[in-house]
Amino acid sequence: MEAITSFQGRDGHVGDPVRLGIVTVSDRASRGEYKDEGGPAILAFFQDAIQSPWTAVYRCVPDERDAVEAALIDLADKEQCSVVVTTGGTGPAQRDITPEATEAVCGRMMPGFGEQMRAISLKYVPTAILSRQVGGLRGQCLIFNLPGRPKSIRETIDEVWKAVPYCVDLMGGPYMDMDASVCDAFRPPAARR
Repeated sequence: MEAITSFQGRDGHVGDPVRLGIVTVSDRASRGEYKDEGGPAILAFFQDAIQSPWTAVYRCVPDERDAVEAALIDLADKEQCSVVVTTGGTGPAQRDITPEATEAVCGRMMPGFGEQMRAISLKYVPTAILSRQVGGLRGQCLIFNLPGRPKSIRETIDEVWKAVPYCVDLMGGPYMDMDASVCDAFRPPAARR
């Protein structure tokens, strides 16, 4: 399953178009047994927060390591996404393999993403320590895992995304202009436009 959503940007905001990947990892959603809510929650954040032009490319795959790895590689390498965000498959269940798939396709890991996401989630639920979310880099693409529930996705992405635009800058990707009322992204003064 594939869907592409484009946003042209808002008047007065800077930035070249950026490509963003969304991967929902779910056996049941990939079989059409229920409607994916995680992917649309990530897309809603993009719509609310990013003011530069962007395109999102969506995949929904089963909890199978080969399928997750293939989707991540495709979005990073073929689709040339600057950021790929996953949802689902990060817990301790036997079929939760998203972190392993992410680590397998990344050349360098970014441990701060997993640490920060668990710290955020611990403010809401003690079971956040069961999450195995990770972040890493594949070439010029940042990949990181989010929780599966829409409420948890927004609690987490609204905070961790504050570091994402500058990370993309450092990797040579497009400048992302953000709506500070939704996500006040941090950049050192010399890096701001």
